[in-house]
Amino acid sequence: MDKWKVVYMEEALNDLQSLDKTQKVQVVKAIKKVSTNPLSKSEGGYGNPLGNRGGINLTGLYKIKLLKLGIRVVYKLEKTETEMLIIVVGMRSDEEVYKEADKRISK
Repeated sequence: MDKWKVVYMEEALNDLQSLDKTQKVQVVKAIKKVSTNPLSKSEGGYGNPLGNRGGINLTGLYKIKLLKLGIRVVYKLEKTETEMLIIVVGMRSDEEVYKEADKRISK
């Protein structure tokens, strides 16, 4: 399968730019890898589906976990089925990345 087109929300691009160079390289590499098949793991892809987490409804969104960096990337597959929208890139701290994703998709 061809790679999905990766598109960033403006805020997610700002998130990425705020990381240090080493973190940025690793996050972009992870996004590139997942973009080859961002579907959920149950469909043979790399995606980790999110659901309703602590009162934050992120159903339909997926996450990429960079365990060693403690960074999460939240993304959504667009209906064109070839576009992967990056919603938030951030440190994993008390569900903050998920709260931010909820705010951004609610706009």
